Amino acid sequence: MFQNRTHNCNELRIENVGEKVRLVGWMENVREVGQNLAFVVLRDFYGTSQVVIETEEMLKVVKPLNKESTIAVEGVVRERASKNPKQATGDIEVVPEKIEILGRCRYNELPFEVNRSRDADEALRLKYRYLDLRNPAVKQNIILRCNVVSALRQAMTEHGFLEITTPILTASSPEGARDYLVPARKHPGKFYALPQAPQQFKQLLMTAGFDRYFQIAPCFRDEDARGDRSPGEFYQLDMEMAFADQDDVFAVLEDVLPPIFAKYGKYDIASEAPFRRIPFNEAMERYGSDKPDLRIDLEVQDMTALVQDSEFAPFQDGAVVKAVVVPDCSLARKAVDKLCADVEVQAGQKPYWFKVDEQGNFAGGISKFLADKHDEVVEALGLKPGCFVGVTAGKKTAAQKTAGVLRQKLGAAVPGHMDVERYEFCWIVDFPMYEIGEESGELEFCHNPFSMPNGGLEILEKAERGEVDPLDIYAFQYDLVCNGVELSSGAVRNHDPEIMVKAFEMVRLGEDDVKAKFPAMYNAFCYGAPPHAGIAPGVDRMVMLLAGEDSIREIIPFPMNKNAQDVMMGAPSTVEQKQLDELHIALVPVEE
Repeated sequence: MFQNRTHNCNELRIENVGEKVRLVGWMENVREVGQNLAFVVLRDFYGTSQVVIETEEMLKVVKPLNKESTIAVEGVVRERASKNPKQATGDIEVVPEKIEILGRCRYNELPFEVNRSRDADEALRLKYRYLDLRNPAVKQNIILRCNVVSALRQAMTEHGFLEITTPILTASSPEGARDYLVPARKHPGKFYALPQAPQQFKQLLMTAGFDRYFQIAPCFRDEDARGDRSPGEFYQLDMEMAFADQDDVFAVLEDVLPPIFAKYGKYDIASEAPFRRIPFNEAMERYGSDKPDLRIDLEVQDMTALVQDSEFAPFQDGAVVKAVVVPDCSLARKAVDKLCADVEVQAGQKPYWFKVDEQGNFAGGISKFLADKHDEVVEALGLKPGCFVGVTAGKKTAAQKTAGVLRQKLGAAVPGHMDVERYEFCWIVDFPMYEIGEESGELEFCHNPFSMPNGGLEILEKAERGEVDPLDIYAFQYDLVCNGVELSSGAVRNHDPEIMVKAFEMVRLGEDDVKAKFPAMYNAFCYGAPPHAGIAPGVDRMVMLLAGEDSIREIIPFPMNKNAQDVMMGAPSTVEQKQLDELHIALVPVEE
């Protein structure tokens, strides 16, 4: 029994015939079919029921109402003469004795039909999100999100983790993305920052003696939107374990995630433990990506040695050349051209191609530049008649990444090479600790500066003495990937102050810099920190995969648009001068 109603709109069945009931909800549609006869579809959170208007008195109540008005209907349940097997309540209808108007919709025209809101322009959907969410198909994604978050909480608690909330107002920290800054009224000229992640706090909890921590953590990063990334804020299943290593973290998530994916996912097949582990360098070589979609059976091959003396300009000047071979490919020339154009847009580099015809000869694309190496190429790449070969060239990283995009596009475009209806997990491990920065040209941290280097202090000292190339130092860092989507990054943390300082010295930052940038964590580690490790799978991305959506905005209750604007609430917005004065902030005009 619900307050103000006897049943919800999805509850009545044939056994309720003859009962007097009270339903409440939105008037989804009114269909007049004759003199004093009309059918009303009443919708609430749970579903719909049909209300049959058979008197002039009742028709006078509903006829002036606009769709999406809220009403209460009191009446008697009867069996339908014409049943609807596609509707849960399709065996019955309600004949009203009283209809009460609860909330009148004052607009004759809706910005879009609620049940077809997903066909509307996204800007309209976001502006009228409260109407968009009335669409059962849209609402279902939010319900899914709630169920998944609840299941994650339950599973983590059952694994002995404590849910601990960490601060939202904190200090600005160089963690890779732009901070959102909050001016401190009582401290003129100083700012709080919204946390990009609870990284330092969860490590401090480990030093404080908490053994297993988690939270569904809000994170704030001022970065551009993508299909799988919402601007502004996102949520992650943040976790950390004391006296733990990489295998301990893997074991927890391999136990927690597959049942949730199998239960709530669009597809009911999910990888079982243990997930496949792929070293970073191997992933780049075989799949052209550090987040490979393992549902695709295609792999990247190297053909650099085969074409090093080629007359084709892109293969010259020490270029690395990669190939993706697709057997029995029947893509038409127009489809090939479009696919290559899409790859170029996404990767920023042009791919090339050729085919093997029924006689075994190379044809199309760059085939003329490979004619003199026909037999060697056929043998090296395992080519047969009917094969399509996508080719990329350039600096090693660029050639690999372009091949990765090409592999993804070909896997999706050519039937038989992608097992879509499953969730395929893998761990990417052994990330490089350092890289050469594209802009600086100097040694920089590759990913997380808080990761423990594989080899500890000894490997760093060898690099300092020139005995080891810093680029050959690997970190105990790992990514969890599902269906080509990076769900999270994690690491065994660098908990030793001496190793931490040495790691930062490699990128020209000394002990004073470490103390200044990370004072709480550095000082805490000096009081005896346990080895610890953690990870933080993204809740939004997880639910996006489970719902089978391509855009992350479809599973967020009130998402921002691609420009980080909330067009419904009008954020960001201007504020009154009084507010700026209180915060000691002066606005400087932006030059055109």
